[in-house]
Amino acid sequence: MMGWIVLAVVVSFFLMTVMIIVGIYNKLVTSRGRVDNAFAQIEVQLKRRYDLIPNLIETVKGYMAHEKDTLEAVIQARNQAVTGLQQASADVTDPAAMQALAGAEQGLTGALGKLFALSESYPDLKANENMAQLSEEITSTENKVAFSRQAYNDSVTAYNVYKETFPPVIFAGMFGHTQDANLLEFEDSAEIQAAPKVSF
Repeated sequence: MMGWIVLAVVVSFFLMTVMIIVGIYNKLVTSRGRVDNAFAQIEVQLKRRYDLIPNLIETVKGYMAHEKDTLEAVIQARNQAVTGLQQASADVTDPAAMQALAGAEQGLTGALGKLFALSESYPDLKANENMAQLSEEITSTENKVAFSRQAYNDSVTAYNVYKETFPPVIFAGMFGHTQDANLLEFEDSAEIQAAPKVSF
């Protein structure tokens, strides 16, 4: 009788251990899937942004013909951002690719900012319906990028933290989850997070 009890306890312990390990594996896979999906949402918004830029350039080209350097800077920054996105989407665990994407996005944002600032000097361009619509679409898309980036960073943090907790930390490497996913942070994130200063 005692042998059956010991056997039942051993079998129960074994089954419980297997269930815990399967649960850890499933949560790692699910968490990594959330990271990949969250990055895919950023990718959709960034591609939309990149697709709007050629239309913006065509709209302003006639008005700002002598601002050729600015227009070329926007085109070059867009192309670098497209390349950065392709590299980052290939492997979100590659810190260099994520950093390159963040840098390229920072450059594109700066180039677009300069273009929009220059466009203020052209009243006919400011009044142009296409320009107003494109400006609104780009602004809306950038808001969606910011929201998607926050959701992505939340997913990355949850995945990385779960991998480092006990007992998942024991099994993560065995299940192929050796690399942490990387946050997508822009160089000006400290400035963005700082409260604005108001003076009278």
